[in-house]
Order: sequence, then C-alpha cells, then structure tokens
Amino acid sequence: MILVRQEIGDVLRDFRLQKGRTLRQVASKASVALGYLSEVERGQKEASSEILASVADALDVPISTIMREVGDRISVLEGLQVFPDVVPDELVASIEPQLSLR
Repeated sequence: MILVRQEIGDVLRDFRLQKGRTLRQVASKASVALGYLSEVERGQKEASSEILASVADALDVPISTIMREVGDRISVLEGLQVFPDVVPDELVASIEPQLSLR
C-alpha cells in the first residue's frame, strides 16, 4: 500500500538535504515543532496544507514543486509511466504531414 504521507515526508527530507539545511533550521524557519517535522519527514504524521506551505517556504521551494515530485514518485510506485513510451496516434496524425520527406 502506498502511503502518501510517507512520500511527502521523503520529498521534504530530500529537498531539505539538497539545500544543506538541518531539521532544526527548517522547523525554526517554518515555525513548526522540531519533533513534529521529524515525524512528518518519517511519514509518521500527516502534515496540514498550512504546515506544508510553511515548510516549502522555509525550504525556498514552491509547494507545487514539492507536490509534483510527490506525484511523480507515487506514479512510479503505482507502475505508471511519467512519460509515454510511444507517441500517441492522434499526435502522430497531427504532425505526420510535416514529417514527410519530399
């Protein structure tokens, strides 16, 4: 079973580490209790949208970027492709006249 809270926590931790920030620094800047943020990162607690927005702001990462990464990770776990393996037929039909060699 895929736990969205686990994926959110993993993404938040990854962004925090990429930024070279400690849990304490992010919690302080986001005005979130250190222990609570730690539990969110470990997927033990669900974060409200307000807390996610505060943490995203503390990380200087748009919340849309965080949510897109969460969605991409869940797609992989579900076995879905982020990008199609083939070009859809309707797209081929729309550009095929432009591709013909004369």
